[in-house]
Amino acid sequence: MRTVSAKLKHIGTSLSSSSRPYSLTPLASSHGKPRNPPSPTLLNEFVNFCYQRDLPKAMNAMAAMERHGIYADSITYSELIKCCLARNAVEQGRLVHKHVFSNGYQPKTFLINILISMYVKFKLLDEAQALFDQMPERNVVSWTTMISAYANAKLSDKALEFFVLMLREGVLPNMFTFSSVLRACNGLFNVRQLHCGMIKLGLESDVFVRSALIDVYSKLDELKDAICVFNEMETKDLVVWNSIIGGLAQNNDGDEALDQFKRMKRAGFTADQATLTSVLRACTGLALLEVGRQVHVHVLKFDVDLILNNALLDMYCKSGSLEDAKSVFERMVHKDVISWSTMIAGLAQNGFSQEALKLFDLMKASGIKPNYITILGVLFACSHAGLVDDGLYYFRSMKRLYGIDPGREHYGCIIDLLGRAGKVDEAVRLVQEMECEPDAVTWRTLLGACRVHHNVDLAIYAGKQVLKLDPEDAGTYVLLSNIYANCQRWEDVSEIRRQMREKGITKEPGCSWIEVNKQIHAFIVGDTAHLKINEINRRLNQLIHKLMGIGYVPDTNFVLQDLEGEQRDDSLWYHSEKLAIVFGLMSLSSGSVIRIRKNLRICGDCHTFAKLVAKMECRVIVIRDPIRYHHFQNGVCSCGDYW
Repeated sequence: MRTVSAKLKHIGTSLSSSSRPYSLTPLASSHGKPRNPPSPTLLNEFVNFCYQRDLPKAMNAMAAMERHGIYADSITYSELIKCCLARNAVEQGRLVHKHVFSNGYQPKTFLINILISMYVKFKLLDEAQALFDQMPERNVVSWTTMISAYANAKLSDKALEFFVLMLREGVLPNMFTFSSVLRACNGLFNVRQLHCGMIKLGLESDVFVRSALIDVYSKLDELKDAICVFNEMETKDLVVWNSIIGGLAQNNDGDEALDQFKRMKRAGFTADQATLTSVLRACTGLALLEVGRQVHVHVLKFDVDLILNNALLDMYCKSGSLEDAKSVFERMVHKDVISWSTMIAGLAQNGFSQEALKLFDLMKASGIKPNYITILGVLFACSHAGLVDDGLYYFRSMKRLYGIDPGREHYGCIIDLLGRAGKVDEAVRLVQEMECEPDAVTWRTLLGACRVHHNVDLAIYAGKQVLKLDPEDAGTYVLLSNIYANCQRWEDVSEIRRQMREKGITKEPGCSWIEVNKQIHAFIVGDTAHLKINEINRRLNQLIHKLMGIGYVPDTNFVLQDLEGEQRDDSLWYHSEKLAIVFGLMSLSSGSVIRIRKNLRICGDCHTFAKLVAKMECRVIVIRDPIRYHHFQNGVCSCGDYW
């Protein structure tokens, strides 16, 4: 049998030609007649009970009707089915199904579709398909219901197969069919075939179809196609705006997501919960705290919206504003596992591990069951505070206490925990014991531990494992080169650099961003492009000399180049975070927090520099790198120098 993708190649042909029917076993087509004349009183009582949502009385009346061969109209039965769904009354729903086919009675296609939908909503797909297979006639609603059911159940191949069979039976899809089947697509080829089919049917301008297309292109990281579909629309509604803003935010294109949000506002649309959730996600990715605070004002009108409050909480945590995050968390009337997990992870990532563990205890006391992400936050807290015994306890008991199997991320946290604590041999044993195959991140974690504790042979082995799995990882090449250089193995240094040249691999330059007056200023190591770079360099030199006067000595172990003497010191002086810190001192008022975001992990020398500057200038400095957040105040860092 050909694959679904191959079948979809012929969508265009199927849409315009006669088709082979889908051979299924039909129900009996005889229309039974009631054995007794209808009783108006019994029938009226049944109708009233159905519309009054009195399920027990309606079921009793239905049983009496069946004994007399009396049947109501399809609309009344649909009301009874709604009542069954509202009460999750599966058995009563099955009795309705049995009743409408009793005594040879043949319900209309409309009612059978409602019964199929009922089984789908009860998550009884086998029973839904069994009823579907027996239908003498199937219309677009019948097919769309099944396609949507399989798409929602993540049975993508089944959904696509039913779409092809629908076309073969000569039933033309509508906008709801396409919206459903698009959710089942996990490859660009299928999406493009479906897109062509929509155009042939003239459905490409439908709002639901456009929105679904934007969603699926965004999920496949095809933002150009998503934006093209969006821009082709002459009139846009809020659903489509939400789709494009959400798609951009999900793909880490926060700048464009915020630009589209501004365009939406100018077009006269009012943001709803979905819009604001996506905008907050964009602010989170860009660490735009001030913009996020402005969005918070709009969130206040939806104060009880759990999803929106969780997004707000995540934004404040990932922007390093724990005070705002705690305020939102404490104000939330309803908290779910996502709320608790977000706050626990936020505290851990910002260096407040003990608070994170205390919050975990409160979460358990509240009756909320931890999930995979919760435990990951707890292990992260242990890892970044050196709590070896606590971390191992939570790791070893997560399956027994919470029914959660350890995943790669959990193993990674414990390997990191053991490595930081100098227990490198135990970390290696854990890598060997992993139930899943170690990935590049796992080996990278072990490599970092080996570098810190000068285990050269194991570091080289771990580095080579990383490059087997991720041959383009520039950071590992540079780290290996540095390890070889520290051991004065210059031939190996040359070999590493030769491999980098041959593969066209270059080290990603360190870059730091700081927000001043709603504008983002970016700096790279040795920057010369910023308009105020001369003044920044002058102030930086003055600051470094003042720090040297109180004992600061540049730590050249963090220079990943084979430079010597003063060259090594000068290289450290102009790291991007130092430039950003000085610009923050120049541009922000004395009471303002200096918040900086980095693309690379902060080096030890810049960490020392930030602590001393925070003390000397009486400032709070928050630096977010890809791993965690560092809050510098009064000469100390929230990480406790354990990072």
